[in-house]
Amino acid sequence: MLVFPNAKINIGLNIVKKRTDGYHNITSCFYPVGWSDALEIIPADVFSFHSDGSFIPGKESDNLCVKAYQMIAADYSLPPVSIHLLKIIPIGAGLGGGSSDAAFSIKAINQLFRLEISLEKQQDYARRLGSDCAFFIQNKPVFAFEKGDQFEPVDLSLKGKWIVMVNPGIHISTIEAYSGIKPEEPEYDLKLILKEPLAAWKNIVKNNFEVTLFIKYPLLENIKQDLYDFGAVYAAMSGSGSTLYGIFEKEIDLSGHFERFNVWHGALM
Repeated sequence: MLVFPNAKINIGLNIVKKRTDGYHNITSCFYPVGWSDALEIIPADVFSFHSDGSFIPGKESDNLCVKAYQMIAADYSLPPVSIHLLKIIPIGAGLGGGSSDAAFSIKAINQLFRLEISLEKQQDYARRLGSDCAFFIQNKPVFAFEKGDQFEPVDLSLKGKWIVMVNPGIHISTIEAYSGIKPEEPEYDLKLILKEPLAAWKNIVKNNFEVTLFIKYPLLENIKQDLYDFGAVYAAMSGSGSTLYGIFEKEIDLSGHFERFNVWHGALM
C-alpha cells in the first residue's frame, strides 16, 4: 500500500501554559498542505524498514513508522511488513512531517489488513506517538488545544488560495524553541479571528515562537518580509520553525527567488 503523508501549517500559535508533565498547552489552527512524503507498507516474510531522501537521524527502532506498526501489532495479530519511507518534508521544520508519517502508517496498516479500527482509536494510537500525530488521522483543518492533541472543528477553508513554503535549512529543536517562551493567555480569540477575512490576520494572528527565534535567526524574519513583499496576504512561521509560509490569492511565480532554500508551492486544499 502506497500513501503520501502530507505536512501541515500552524495558523496562529499561542503558548498558553506550562503543564506539570513538562509539556505546554497551546492554541493553534492546524491546516493540511500538499508537501508530502511517500510511504509504502507491504506484507513481508520478515520485518524491515528503509528510508531514502532526507537523512533521518536516530535509530531505526525510534522511527515513528516502526513504532506505529509495533504498537498495533501488539494488539492485533499482524504478519511482518516491509516499510519504505521516501522522506521529502524537511525535518525539524515545524511542518509535522514525522507525525504525519506516523499517522499515515496507522491508517495504512488499518486499511491494508482490514482491521476496521475506529477513527477514535486510530487517534488514540496516534496520540501515544506524538502531540500532533492525531491531527493527521482525519487530516482536515481543526482548532487545536491542550498539548496540540485535542481538537475542535473550525469553519475555515482556504481552498483556491495559493501557498509558498520556504525552509532555509535551519534545524530548530523543540527545546531550543521553547527556551525563550513565556507562556501567557492570548489577547485574542483565535477561533473568532479566523472567521475574519484573510487580509485581517496580518497583525493579529501570531506565532509566539517568532518573537525570540527572529532575534536569534534574522534570516527567518527576512524571509517572512520577502513573502509579504511578493504579495502574500498573510505570512507566518509554522510551528517552532524554521519554515515560513505565505498565503496568496492566486498562483505566483517566484522563479529566481529563494533558490538557496527548500521551497514548495501549490494550491491549498
